[in-house]
Amino acid sequence: MNLQSAQDTLQAAGFTPLRSHDAKSLNRSQMLDRNWIVVDQSPRAGTRISNHQGVDLGAVKDEEYRAKPG
Repeated sequence: MNLQSAQDTLQAAGFTPLRSHDAKSLNRSQMLDRNWIVVDQSPRAGTRISNHQGVDLGAVKDEEYRAKPG
C-alpha cells in the first residue's frame, strides 16, 4: 500500500499520532506520500493498541519497491 493510503486508512480508524520513516535508513523525507510504499510498521499489523498509542510506518520509494527481486 502506498504511504498516503496507509495514513488515510489509519486516520480514518482514529489512530494518532502517525509517523513515517525511510525504511532504507537514508533519512529521506517522504514529501510525496503517494510515491512511497509501506514495507513495515510498528506496532505490527494485528497488534491491539489504543488509538492514541501511535503508529510508525517504514516506507521505500515506489521505484525501489518495484525493482525488488523476486
